[in-house]
Amino acid sequence: MNKRQAGWACVLLLGCAVGAVAGDVVESVRLGNAAFRQQQYSDALEQYQIAETEIPESPELDYNIAGVLHHQEKYEEAIDKYNRALNSQDMLLHTRSLFNLGNTYYRMGDFPNAITYFQKALEADPDDLDAKFNLELARKMLKDNMQPEKQEQQQQQQQQQEQQNQDNQQQQQQQQQEQQPDQEQQEQEQQQQTQEPKPISKEDAERILNALKDDEQNVQKKIRRQVSGGDYTGNDW
Repeated sequence: MNKRQAGWACVLLLGCAVGAVAGDVVESVRLGNAAFRQQQYSDALEQYQIAETEIPESPELDYNIAGVLHHQEKYEEAIDKYNRALNSQDMLLHTRSLFNLGNTYYRMGDFPNAITYFQKALEADPDDLDAKFNLELARKMLKDNMQPEKQEQQQQQQQQQEQQNQDNQQQQQQQQQEQQPDQEQQEQEQQQQTQEPKPISKEDAERILNALKDDEQNVQKKIRRQVSGGDYTGNDW
């Protein structure tokens, strides 16, 4: 981010305060600005707060105090003071407050709000090159920070899909195991059915018995012939 906002707190209030108050207030502002330039932010804040007791609700002092709080990384408090500074009738102070609100939100990592206030600063001053640069930087940071979120979402979806596939496979295996005994039982019943003799009619039974008797006689004849063969001389009728 550019350093332009660091110089703003050093000059604005002193010029505004000269015509409005005198003496110790002007001195406090002068000392505060000097401490700010030397990056002695605690001393600067102390001096600005002394002046604030004499002229409360001053947009110029709110702006200067906000600059100190920003450098102390007290961003929430700085935002409150910059918003108060927006009440100024001075358009230059108003525009600079918008710009620094963008800077503060940027430092917080709140890139959508940073973009909003850089855009507002450009609307107030279209020629502000620093606002244009910071706007594009905030947009880039927002895009870069959104990509890991999308990748994480895709990874989560992929993990959920894989888990669902595993659950489906387990469910199918369980169903197959449950169905297997039934299939085995069916196969055994089919085997038993093929092994069991089919019932036959009375006529078929008598025919089989007669055939067996004829076979038995033929067998006996063969046996007898074998035993008695060898000395037969006559015809075999």
